[in-house]
Amino acid sequence: MKEIVFITGATSGIGKATAELLAQHGFKLIISGRRMERLQQLAADLSEKYGAEVFILPFDIRNFTEVEKAVEEIPAAFKPVDVLINNAGLAVGLSTIQEGVIDDWERMIDTNVKGLLYVTRLISPQMINRRQGHIINISSIAGKETYPLGNVYCAAKHAVESLTKAMRIEMLPHNIKVSAIAPGAARTEFSEVRFKGDTKRADAVYDGFEPLTAQDIAETILFVVTRPKHVNIDNILVMPTAQAFSRDYNRNV
Repeated sequence: MKEIVFITGATSGIGKATAELLAQHGFKLIISGRRMERLQQLAADLSEKYGAEVFILPFDIRNFTEVEKAVEEIPAAFKPVDVLINNAGLAVGLSTIQEGVIDDWERMIDTNVKGLLYVTRLISPQMINRRQGHIINISSIAGKETYPLGNVYCAAKHAVESLTKAMRIEMLPHNIKVSAIAPGAARTEFSEVRFKGDTKRADAVYDGFEPLTAQDIAETILFVVTRPKHVNIDNILVMPTAQAFSRDYNRNV
């Protein structure tokens, strides 16, 4: 039987690239996000190109009531979930703590931390009941370092790293795999969201070097989910060749 993979934040970037790659390799997919039109288009494309079985699940991951209702609507044909990829996440703004925008803070914490917890809380029990499953959390270099003006985003991704370790320990008696994948600079919609649609400022982030692509991380995810049952990849940090630390780049290479 085909394994069922639930991907959050599948409407763009890493989530979308992962859905495309896993569809090519025969997985059944549950794809979620807030933008219904994008989910519908992605599902249609994957069905047409690869004959993939795809169920779309639109909801705002920051709202537990919405998440709970959406999960309850998953049909029997897409249960139980074998692999959960907690991909939904974002950075908003760059500011010092004393000048921080409260709405930006809440969006980052609610999406990156609480949203990950909400979905995991609802999906993990079915894995435990079957004594098999795999949870993959998309972290960041920001979860391993802290850089100026990235305070709350870094804190949120540090939380993802810590939660992944906690899940690994607590899921161990139930035979559940838990992994974290931490990308460095990747050219997706990430910077456009951070700079609230300022594409010129977003493009400048990647000036002078070749960043990672969403496809690079999707291929890493594919590697992680296709390891033998006795192999768990605990944590992977994936960096562009031109990046050594969160703010250390070899530009104009």
